[in-house]
Amino acid sequence: MKALIFALLLTSFGFVANAQTKTQKTTKQQASQQLNSKTVEIACGECKFNMKGKSCDLAIRIDGKSYFVDGKSVDDFGDAHDEKHGFCNVISKATVTGEIVNNRFKAKTITLLPEKK
Repeated sequence: MKALIFALLLTSFGFVANAQTKTQKTTKQQASQQLNSKTVEIACGECKFNMKGKSCDLAIRIDGKSYFVDGKSVDDFGDAHDEKHGFCNVISKATVTGEIVNNRFKAKTITLLPEKK
């Protein structure tokens, strides 16, 4: 009987310890980073930032790290495949406000900056 109680206690302890570990990982993954009027590079993630994806998707790059954008698309700013200004052909600069959550940028505002000549 003592062996059965001991085994049940060890099993219960294992479940509790495992549950606490998963909660800590989830909290770290959901940590977010606020961006407020941050100047970034912006372009098609697949075409210009070499990100893995299935089609042409808008992305930003901050300090060498790229993030797909949620809330805006590559065609929201004109033809993505335009040779001179399209995001699939040119990396532009923009000022953005939003939040990075789970390695994706949740856009509130994106304002393209004028090209330098």
